[in-house]
Amino acid sequence: MRVYFDVQQLYYVPQYTPVQQQLENMGCECVYVFYADKALLVQQQAVAETLGARIIWVDNQLQARDIYLKDRPDWLLIGNIFPDLESIHQHTQTGLLSHGIGPKACYYTVSDTMPTVRFVEGPYRTERLKALYPESDFIDTGYAKLDPLLDGSNKMPPIESYGLDPNKKTILYAPTFYPSSIECIPKSFPEEFSEYNIIIKPHYFSLANRKYRKQKNRLEAWALSDNTYLAGIDDVNILPFMAVSDVLISDASSTLFEFAALDKPVVWCDFYKLRFGYRGMFSFRFKDRMDEDLYKYAGIAVHASNYPDLKLCVQSQITNPKEKADIRAKYTNALAGKVDGNVSKRIASYMLGEG
Repeated sequence: MRVYFDVQQLYYVPQYTPVQQQLENMGCECVYVFYADKALLVQQQAVAETLGARIIWVDNQLQARDIYLKDRPDWLLIGNIFPDLESIHQHTQTGLLSHGIGPKACYYTVSDTMPTVRFVEGPYRTERLKALYPESDFIDTGYAKLDPLLDGSNKMPPIESYGLDPNKKTILYAPTFYPSSIECIPKSFPEEFSEYNIIIKPHYFSLANRKYRKQKNRLEAWALSDNTYLAGIDDVNILPFMAVSDVLISDASSTLFEFAALDKPVVWCDFYKLRFGYRGMFSFRFKDRMDEDLYKYAGIAVHASNYPDLKLCVQSQITNPKEKADIRAKYTNALAGKVDGNVSKRIASYMLGEG
């Protein structure tokens, strides 16, 4: 069986690779289709070289579609909306693996163009998707991205490999690109948290998109501090950083729920910079962008309403990491489903007709 993975964005790769590993263990051929970006080609090639699979390069979705129609793989896995799936379905089954479990409305609207099946994370979201798209197929498998931290298949690098102090507790700061807390945190951030290691894993748009160059400047200024490591664009997988971190700071990012699914404490920044078109009389645009889960599951974390509150929140969770363990377990079951290291096996088994 041949399976193609559609890589419109680099950050789809960590969701794909656990499934790739299981499929290859079952004798399948896996092929990745990368969308070449001249500004990011070096980073894309670096990631591609780690996959151990055949790589096809395209410039856009039209070229990718033509390849899928010509090659006729048994399965095509996608991470977002893809046009003209009806033509592809003449010869190929398609599966959607969402690249995040975060609180944005696009988590649901991506199913407007429905593949053969969507692999879903947990019973709550499965039922909600079925209600929204009753004619479509949804399979509750769990969230494959986390498998390597739970099944023992990958050894994660130690904290020293990032030039950080193994005797310190470690903060993972993983902001999204919009709406983001980056602009609301001062340049003195690393110095004011000097008793901790800080790993910064921004959304790659913050580093790669000129629209967010002010964010990039702030991130690079923080990275000059001895207690801080800034992940690069080709550090596409956040799992190694999760493995060595004691607490997460984030904002409206799926990383909040991923880290909590590992039963680790989360600090949620309720302060972020909104564009003018999302403020005041236009605040409805922000509400439309964010899914209702943003508020329904806010209890999964402690909340910092402003930057001065941030350190107190971090200290409280470092001191008492199990404070919200029961809530994390409850919400993880709803949003991520089974967290047992076997999600990718369930997906692969379904694709091979065994599940």
